[in-house]
Amino acid sequence: MEPLQPMAENIAGLLRERGETVAICETTAGGLVSAALLSIPGASRYYAGAAVTYTGVARSTFLEIELDDYPGVRSSSAPYAMIIAETIRERLGATWGVGETGAA
Repeated sequence: MEPLQPMAENIAGLLRERGETVAICETTAGGLVSAALLSIPGASRYYAGAAVTYTGVARSTFLEIELDDYPGVRSSSAPYAMIIAETIRERLGATWGVGETGAA
């Protein structure tokens, strides 16, 4: 996690400075992005929350997203990352949404 610390500090600083918040949806990172952001003091000022949706069941339950509604979109793709980012941002009322995905 140490290599993520400087990046998390920069992101936290920018969000605090701007009075903005972020919501995270992680798949293959399993909460690592959230852990890095939460390790910075004062995270409650900019961190709206997160969901780890590693499985289709988790995605359906927490985000209410069904891939059948998005023909041609694979779960480890940029379009999918955008879908989960927008969904988590809307659900948590954050300024920004981040969607992380990949192949496990």
